[in-house]
Amino acid sequence: MFVDEFECTVRGGKGGDGCVSFRREKFVPRGGPDGGDGGRGGSVILVASTGENTLYPLVGRRLYEASNGRPGGSSNKTGASGDDLVLTVPVGTLVLDKERGNVLRDLGAPGDRFEVARGGRGGRGNQRFATAINRTPRNFEQGTEGESRDVRLSLKLIADVGLLGLPNAGKSTLLATLSRARPKIANYPFTTLEPSLGIVPVSIDDALVFADIPGLIEGAHEGKGLGDKFLKHVERTRVLLHLVDCSALALEEPEEAYRVIRAELEGYAPELAKRPSMVVATKIEDEDAAARADALQAAIGVEVSRISSATRSGLTELVSAVHRFVASV
Repeated sequence: MFVDEFECTVRGGKGGDGCVSFRREKFVPRGGPDGGDGGRGGSVILVASTGENTLYPLVGRRLYEASNGRPGGSSNKTGASGDDLVLTVPVGTLVLDKERGNVLRDLGAPGDRFEVARGGRGGRGNQRFATAINRTPRNFEQGTEGESRDVRLSLKLIADVGLLGLPNAGKSTLLATLSRARPKIANYPFTTLEPSLGIVPVSIDDALVFADIPGLIEGAHEGKGLGDKFLKHVERTRVLLHLVDCSALALEEPEEAYRVIRAELEGYAPELAKRPSMVVATKIEDEDAAARADALQAAIGVEVSRISSATRSGLTELVSAVHRFVASV
């Protein structure tokens, strides 16, 4: 299940208490204090991984807490530190303070780590308080509590190419044809209810990451249909691939379909509408569809690529063009 928003409480472990102890050994009448320090509490750490693409594994728990440090012991033994709690999240996860809404960390690269809740400090044992005047101290420190905070995790998928278009524009079919991704495909609106990622090979040692963003409708940025819930995933893509259905069964005329999506991008975030983009006419399987693609190109004044995922026509040329385009931005 795809989950891109999750709220929880994270808490570091409590530090262990210091120990009060005195050395008791034969022939050592004045052994002195030997109480050790407590161990530090474990921390809660978030690690970004390419092995995850959803926050779903974290769902089900509202409190993530690291283990406590152990108390100090006699003979100046320091207590064991608590184990850190390491949580794996997808690359592209934003960590926000739930109350204030400010971004604490952007885990935008594989291996990025963030200590979101630090463990408490271990208390000092009584041997730390020995002085020339007070040679038998009985005071010690208790371990401090670990940090506790309420956080909101917000995932923004990272991809080279974001696929946009009205429902049934052919985004899922294109992704399934070019990669091993298997999004649900059917001939009705809103087949895609969650974003999908696919690795599209370009050469032996190079590939592009495509993100299929669920179909938009007019008024999505105002909450209609699926709304703009998934548009945030487009924010991290390097280029946009705007797919327009030019078949006779299209939901809208090609020019109107193009206008709707451009308007939704403007309504959601004007800077997003300025992102480098390419226009692709899909389902070009007959002369009528080709004529609609020509009319679309003439109307919008932008070069339009032509493909058919069903017949695989134009796909090789499209991938090469997208690869060159991504490398140029």
